Amino acid sequence: MDRQAAKNHNAENISMELKNMRWLETCRGVVYPWHCDQLGHMNVQHYVGHFDIAAFHFLAELGFTADGQQHSGITLVDAQHTIQFKNEQRLGTLFKIESALLKVGTKSVVAMHRLRNIETNVIGATTEIVAVCFDLSTRSSIPIPVKARKQLKAYIMDPGDET
Repeated sequence: MDRQAAKNHNAENISMELKNMRWLETCRGVVYPWHCDQLGHMNVQHYVGHFDIAAFHFLAELGFTADGQQHSGITLVDAQHTIQFKNEQRLGTLFKIESALLKVGTKSVVAMHRLRNIETNVIGATTEIVAVCFDLSTRSSIPIPVKARKQLKAYIMDPGDET
């Protein structure tokens, strides 16, 4: 197989792998009265809180424990959140959060979490989070170690039209 054919073959395999990755359920919840604001729907702070819970579960699935010990004292810390509110979640709504890893860079990763109404299957909100690799001893960002980057890349997926 010549170089170009090998390159195309690898690209096809990577593309197939991305299509085969699935969203991972990372949280379930219900909208309680104390989650609701004066408009009768879940307040922004509770979306962020539930996405944060999902992110901790997702990090553990990716191999990063809360204490950072699994990868020699490193973890991923949030640097940016971009939230899109799509459908309001009202009192009593049952929801789940599904998570996916979209990109792995040298120092950071991009993950997406989506909150889905369990009864209607409609997505209520999404958040895209940029997280940087963080050394817990120096309290600063560092490049993602090669072994961790390789492990993370196995989780990358293309969400396509599923957001």
